[in-house]
Amino acid sequence: MKTSNLSPLKFADAARSVRHVFIRDLILDSFIGVYDHEKAKPQKIQVNVDLSVIENSTGLNDDINNVVCYEKIALAIETIVKSGHIHLVETLAENIAEMNLQDPRVHCVRVRVEKLEAIKNTTSVGIEIERYRK
Repeated sequence: MKTSNLSPLKFADAARSVRHVFIRDLILDSFIGVYDHEKAKPQKIQVNVDLSVIENSTGLNDDINNVVCYEKIALAIETIVKSGHIHLVETLAENIAEMNLQDPRVHCVRVRVEKLEAIKNTTSVGIEIERYRK
């Protein structure tokens, strides 16, 4: 049996009061790519985001304002994607990571951007990055 050389990161951590917030398989139409045919029409991308979020020391109190809201993150990603043509998936991933790190509660972000129609006979191609708060 072949094992993966990738070890999953531990985003949630009770000892450090860190919560894992994530978005899985957000599918969007995007104007992305360096080639002329990619500039002529949108193509489908898939975005995944994982966040390490420092938990609020005052407690949740069942109040959405006390958490990092995944709906707001999804809407912000859509806004970035709709803002205009982007040449590189790397640029899109960096923009998404930077947007998430603006929230002081976010300690770490991992972003995966996949182009679903770029290469024939593949499910997807793309990149994954991880950024930490400085």
